[in-house]
Amino acid sequence: MEPAIGKHGFLRNILVRVLSFCVLIVATRFAYIVTVKGGSCDSGNFCFFPENINVPGPKVHTSSAVSGDEGDVLHTRKWRRSVEYYTAIFQDLIGEGSLSPNYRALCIDTPTGEDVLALKEVGVIDSLGITKKPSPPLIVLGDGHRQPFDQDAFDFEFSGNGGLDHSSRPSEFAAETCRTLKPGGFLVVHTAAAMDIYSLNSFLELFNCCKLIRTRDINGVDSNLIFEIVMRKKTTETLLLQETKSNSKPPHGGNSEDSCSVQGYKQEIVQKAEPLIAEEPSKPWITLKRNIKNIKYLPSMVDISFKTRYVYIDVGARSYGSSIGSWFKKQYPKQNKTFEIFAIEADKSFHGEYKSKKGVNLLPFAAWVRNETLFFEITRDPTSKTAIENGKGMGMGRINPVQTSSSHMGDMDKILGFDFADWLKTTFADRDFVVMKMDVEGTEFHLIPRLIETGAICLIDELLLECHYNRWQRCCPGQRSPKYQNTYAQCLNLFTSLRESGVLVHQWW
Repeated sequence: MEPAIGKHGFLRNILVRVLSFCVLIVATRFAYIVTVKGGSCDSGNFCFFPENINVPGPKVHTSSAVSGDEGDVLHTRKWRRSVEYYTAIFQDLIGEGSLSPNYRALCIDTPTGEDVLALKEVGVIDSLGITKKPSPPLIVLGDGHRQPFDQDAFDFEFSGNGGLDHSSRPSEFAAETCRTLKPGGFLVVHTAAAMDIYSLNSFLELFNCCKLIRTRDINGVDSNLIFEIVMRKKTTETLLLQETKSNSKPPHGGNSEDSCSVQGYKQEIVQKAEPLIAEEPSKPWITLKRNIKNIKYLPSMVDISFKTRYVYIDVGARSYGSSIGSWFKKQYPKQNKTFEIFAIEADKSFHGEYKSKKGVNLLPFAAWVRNETLFFEITRDPTSKTAIENGKGMGMGRINPVQTSSSHMGDMDKILGFDFADWLKTTFADRDFVVMKMDVEGTEFHLIPRLIETGAICLIDELLLECHYNRWQRCCPGQRSPKYQNTYAQCLNLFTSLRESGVLVHQWW
């Protein structure tokens, strides 16, 4: 009998272990549903509370294309909190009249559709979203740069989740929104940028089809501080009038009608810039060079995300390493933007090296006030590093009209000068971010007034200007340079007048 009893005991132990393992599986599954899935059940779950009501959520496909597989339904507490966040946002908009239950609404670049579901829960039933990874029926295939809808298709459009912030083509995003939004319709954007006055104005320039209704700081879905911008698309009549005024602008010609008034918000930025050096330095080659460390560059003060192009213009570029390679590429704060670079240099001795520099557009001419032939006077410095290396001095070029007497000029070249102000106005637009360095050996006293007169100065966001005057000479104490006739006071007046006009200009070395 003892062997039989031992056999039954062994089988009983195995059965107990199997039952314990099954209980453990059930308990684990229950804990998962309660803690992770929020206590909700679906047909694929084993659940002790079948009476729990499911909250509908977006269905995420394993493929980026639309397919027949429904995939898993997102029911996490975090996702549900996002829905409730957007519900509160949209209820506020309904209360202020920017959203209505009878509107047709679109959520742009929404990956998981919390905002779309929130619209439906506040009563805006005719709502959907677009993204590159669609999840029908809430989200269809599309993106902010190419919406799959007809013109004037929506009464309300919403861009959250930082969609516009991550766009590399914000102008295309804005154009598509203006196309599909009905006249009188509302656009609401949540952004982590546009929180300074400069960036906000850049943003509004993109959406020139709309007028600003209001802005406010709010906490985002992840409790981070964001900016909410509410706009309304202008009526058809207003847009036509706006287009008519734009097309009726006079051609560039340097008359008073071409002049511009720098916007007030730029003047506020200028007030934050480093102070100008009021007293003439006795050792300018030291003082001005040290002053570069004090410069407050524009991208260190504002967000430049909503510009359409990013441009650096080096007027009087000389060699590539003079400022492009040694300073701009290494030190200028670019906010991870890719800049187009234009090098304007009339001295042909520097042209050769630019052929091997990718991403640099060389203009082998002299920036001038009109299109004409010029004499280019080159002063060589026999003590420079370049002179030691190739037997020549580095060129310090000055331009003079052909009519100027050249009897006392040394090394001369005949070159072409071009209307620099006109080139700026035909090449760039207000929506571009333009940084310019100017080192033109005294010609700044001709070029700057021309830029102001024609209004081209308004296209320049930041100017780094080396002003040339009869400064004290390094080689000869007590003697001033006979090369320039202007004084330091005239240079200071040039800088001051630019800043008073709202131009962010820095004293450059």
